[in-house]
Amino acid sequence: MNSNNLVACPLDCFDTCQAFVDEKGNLKGSKEHLVTHGKLCVNFANLAKEEFLTKAYFEDKEISLEESLNILVEKIKATKKEDVLFYKGAGNLGVMQNSVKTFFAKYGATLTKGSLCDETGSLGLELGRGGINVNPPLEKLINSDVIIAWGRNVAVTSSHMYDLIKDKTFITIDPIRTKTAKISDLHLQINPKTDHELALLLTRFAHMENLEDESFINEHEGAEWFFDLAKSRPLISYEETIGIKLQEITKLFELIKDKSVSILLGLGPQKYYEGAQIFRAIDSFAAYIGVHNKSKGGLWYLDDSSYGYEKQLVAEAKNKIALPTVDFSKFKLVFIQGTDPVVTAPNTKKVIEGLQNSFVVFYGTVLNETSKYADLIIPSSSFLSKKDVRLSYGHELKAISNYIESKNENTITEYELANFLNEKFAFEKLKDEEEILNYYINTKVEDYSFIKKFEFLEELEVESLYEKQKENQYYFLTSKRKNSLNSQFKIDNYLYVNPCLGFNNEDEVLLKSPYGQTKIKIKNSEDIKENCVVAYSGNKYANYVTPFLTDEAANSAIFQEVLVEIELS
Repeated sequence: MNSNNLVACPLDCFDTCQAFVDEKGNLKGSKEHLVTHGKLCVNFANLAKEEFLTKAYFEDKEISLEESLNILVEKIKATKKEDVLFYKGAGNLGVMQNSVKTFFAKYGATLTKGSLCDETGSLGLELGRGGINVNPPLEKLINSDVIIAWGRNVAVTSSHMYDLIKDKTFITIDPIRTKTAKISDLHLQINPKTDHELALLLTRFAHMENLEDESFINEHEGAEWFFDLAKSRPLISYEETIGIKLQEITKLFELIKDKSVSILLGLGPQKYYEGAQIFRAIDSFAAYIGVHNKSKGGLWYLDDSSYGYEKQLVAEAKNKIALPTVDFSKFKLVFIQGTDPVVTAPNTKKVIEGLQNSFVVFYGTVLNETSKYADLIIPSSSFLSKKDVRLSYGHELKAISNYIESKNENTITEYELANFLNEKFAFEKLKDEEEILNYYINTKVEDYSFIKKFEFLEELEVESLYEKQKENQYYFLTSKRKNSLNSQFKIDNYLYVNPCLGFNNEDEVLLKSPYGQTKIKIKNSEDIKENCVVAYSGNKYANYVTPFLTDEAANSAIFQEVLVEIELS
């Protein structure tokens, strides 16, 4: 295959596909890429069909790219550094996307820290592993016997990786009866925010079944303290709080006994204030039964894909604020790159009000809900017309992008924009683009997934949502679906509930929480647990009710740390 025809999927998902352009100009999945394996998923196919932005706008009037760049420079120069905010999303995860951030860091603007996505869970893993979060090699997943999909709808959110393991024994742990749950040998439909309790209960059963990994336990610290946590309450007490029967736990151990086990962790279990502790409890259970450091199996999450590489685009900002609680109104100039905070950030009402009180620059490839509030829109070049490298957080493979179509002359790449601004402000130019890309393409990092240092969780302080729940309140869950990715593509704006709640399809209801309220339409589904309601990612109403707060340790969003009420409107 001609490497010049390769193109990496830039989307924010586990699989990180690689495609190529055939002789007829069609985009096809790369057969040489183990995960993609010759297929394109729905979201990559949708991305290839997108109508990309090719015009710049100022105050809703079309202008030239040159005019838009000049306005940007004038606005930055006229604004004090402390009044400028750079806000970047994950609409494109190529390494070159950080180019613009380096300029704003040098300029002295405020940048963000934390995440709307995964950093709470990542911190939980790092706290137990000496500061490292790296997934095991894919081979260990493929060769394992049993897959535990813990809060991860693998068949949908990792469809390519699922194809590699679909013949395995599956166990799903999830409040929602997902596609993966439906094809699993066992589904533990637990109550939300009880994953840490389940980890402790499983540890008790592992001890009773003599399934401890004595070698790993003896080589690392804290296992006795962790087991003390696990045996601190009667077994039967878990049934009511977790929402499953002890017989189901017995079935789980029948399925995993004498088998190699892989745990695929999703985002859901860590979308809480104590999300890091919850993940650390799960990881400690995994260590207790011998999942780590084996020839088969392991634990996979969103790992630090850049670990082992020397950072080529450095953005050291003096001022940073937590991403989930950004108050846009406190900044006179807001530069937004590749994201849609009106839909994806907590407290939509506050986000909109803040944007309305700032000068907003929107830099991206497609228009969205946030671009409606932009004063200046600058079109970014599409992923098909720029070079990049994608490092995957789902596996160790990387994907390469080359030019496969001519760049629209009315658009500008991230690297070009960064150097344009560097020149205008007399800053040093970035490293040569080819030098940066070749470093990532040619550098082979060693496998850092072997856990040399591990400390079992010894203390656990999690405030349970079930202790606060009133009779008319429901757990609010956010989840990904097949035909959309975050706020991209085919968006579903319904609230999904179990039919036992008594609503009709298309009923308009008032969804309320302590953080806000919104009107939304109902769809019934038997797949939703009776005490839960679900809004899929990209739902433009969902974040009117989510907490404008961060977790306890990682400056990250806690979308599910909320109970909601529903009233017919």
